[in-house]
Amino acid sequence: MEYGFDRVVGMPSTPYTLLIYVTLSASSIIAKADWPEFRGSSYAGHALKSNVPLQWSSRDNIRWKAGVPGNAWSPPVVAGGHIFVTTATTNQNDLSLQARCYDLASGAQIWEREAFKVEDGRIHKKNSHASPSPIHENGRLYVHFGHNGTACIDARDGKVLWKQTGLPYKPVHGNGGSPLLFENQLFFSCDGAEAPFVAALDKYTGRVVWKIPRNVEVSRPFSFSTPLPIEVDGKPQIIIPGSGAVVAYNPKEGNEIWRFRYGEGYSVVPRPVYYNGMVYVCSGFNQANLFAIRVDGRGDVTDTHLAWSEQKTIPKESSPIIVDDQLYLNDDKGVLTCFDAATGAVHYRERLDGKGGYSASPVFASGHLFFHSGDGTTTVIKPGKNFEKVAENKLNAFGLSSLAVIGDGFIVRTEAHLWRIGE
Repeated sequence: MEYGFDRVVGMPSTPYTLLIYVTLSASSIIAKADWPEFRGSSYAGHALKSNVPLQWSSRDNIRWKAGVPGNAWSPPVVAGGHIFVTTATTNQNDLSLQARCYDLASGAQIWEREAFKVEDGRIHKKNSHASPSPIHENGRLYVHFGHNGTACIDARDGKVLWKQTGLPYKPVHGNGGSPLLFENQLFFSCDGAEAPFVAALDKYTGRVVWKIPRNVEVSRPFSFSTPLPIEVDGKPQIIIPGSGAVVAYNPKEGNEIWRFRYGEGYSVVPRPVYYNGMVYVCSGFNQANLFAIRVDGRGDVTDTHLAWSEQKTIPKESSPIIVDDQLYLNDDKGVLTCFDAATGAVHYRERLDGKGGYSASPVFASGHLFFHSGDGTTTVIKPGKNFEKVAENKLNAFGLSSLAVIGDGFIVRTEAHLWRIGE
């Protein structure tokens, strides 16, 4: 393809995208059991080939459990028979920001590497100093620690290949949003207490390719969302929500393609999803709203490209997921809503089982949806217009990280451990 856009973002809507989807499904994506970044290769929580268990507990269907030192909520990533995580350990007033590699088969640690040493700083009680997910590509691991810096590490032995610390900003609640690796660049938002901006780095050197100010007037400019790549009329766009607006950027130069404003929404966390010509964006605190926005516009599209919106039981932390024309969202208290993705019609609202709040983003694997709560409860739902609960699984361990899906199970990160779930 002209722009190298080689990952499935949503189900196809044209014969051309159908051909792309079928080709990808038969080759690079489903041939692997890898989960190389936040929400997987699909960018949207879909494991396109998997045979995962539907039931487990803290004793049943557990392959292994391995301790992970430090404090972090970054989701694990899996590639080439290895698991990669970031973490943060403290020694007096020093904070060691690290990457660690574990063996997928046994859970044994293979290597650890400090990427940065910084002074310990204040964070929100639900956050950590290592919340963004790492990214694996072609033997390289990209780790991002927000205002503290970004690094590229050799995934084989932990050698640091480059560091970038030239994009400082004043954080609020610490770091949060994961980066995006697309083509030859690494994208992320730097939405701190003042002068928020988005940036792109050269993935080979760490050089800043571009840095663009947000230019959105809001009283609280801090946010933590993760960029999403989409393709419109054969050309790529990078969708990056922030406080007050979601903006589509040209990945090459960083110029704005379009923006949609949503008032004073701030601390935006959920990653958008893309389907049939629309992106679905949650607007953050105080009142979370969901907006279905058509992506074929230019300039300010607030008054022209809204397809539908909703403000009841919309998540402030967890990301949406789409399966078979239906959009699913679980709010922070565990209320699951199923919408018709095209119209916004509500098929049902039902409460999930977890008691620890919902920060993790759901995944779709083996024909089922998995919603993971803070107390370690995973509720398994069969997709459809009617609510059908299949299983309720309890690890009885606190954790806010999203699940990583592998070919025959899951990697789950809790407060002190990694778990491999599989029959």
